[in-house]
Amino acid sequence: MRRSERKKMSPDLGILSGRMLFAFQREMFSALAEQGHPDLRPRHGAVLAYLDEEGTRATDLSARSGQHKQVIGTLVDELTALGYVERRPDPADRRAKLVVPTERGLDEMRRSDAIAAEIERRQAEKVGEETFAHFKEVFRRLTDT
Repeated sequence: MRRSERKKMSPDLGILSGRMLFAFQREMFSALAEQGHPDLRPRHGAVLAYLDEEGTRATDLSARSGQHKQVIGTLVDELTALGYVERRPDPADRRAKLVVPTERGLDEMRRSDAIAAEIERRQAEKVGEETFAHFKEVFRRLTDT
């Protein structure tokens, strides 16, 4: 049996994780586009998904998302140009900068939280609330680093 045939029959964790991620991203960014945020792309999630409302240092965004600082810097530049975030001095350390969501960024954050909750609600409905809660806990434990 060819490897590709085996993978179709019993996909490994990497394939399943990728399928789940890509399906989630497709739905998330399609819904965001319909709700007034058509300029966002999945790569922007490396910043927006980990951004605190009061602001977050780029180094913390890098650590939380697993992306290199240079990648985060590029994404912050893009999101600044699109009007989602701005850089401000960190009141705790004037040498550092915080990435802070603008009103447009806060709107996106609220909408994406609601979209994610709806996606999860539908997934839980498919397999049962208890099974889904257990799945999320196991998945979280497997991905905690």
